[in-house]
Amino acid sequence: MRSLILALSLIAVAAPASAQAPNRGNADLQTNCAGDALQFCAGIDPNSPQMDACFKKNMSRMTPNCRRAIDAYKKAGGQ
Repeated sequence: MRSLILALSLIAVAAPASAQAPNRGNADLQTNCAGDALQFCAGIDPNSPQMDACFKKNMSRMTPNCRRAIDAYKKAGGQ
């Protein structure tokens, strides 16, 4: 019984951590594109593929600093 309680406790602690989506992007993207994300993609989970699609759709409207951050991220191997 004691080992069952321990196992359930470990699952309860680990489950929320594994359910969280990994953060995408980097600090430069977060700094330079936060305003653009709010303006053009409000309400979309920033860690989702929908955010990528929104950014692609609105790329010509993004601020120059955000576009530079996106280009640098891609050149560094980011998706």
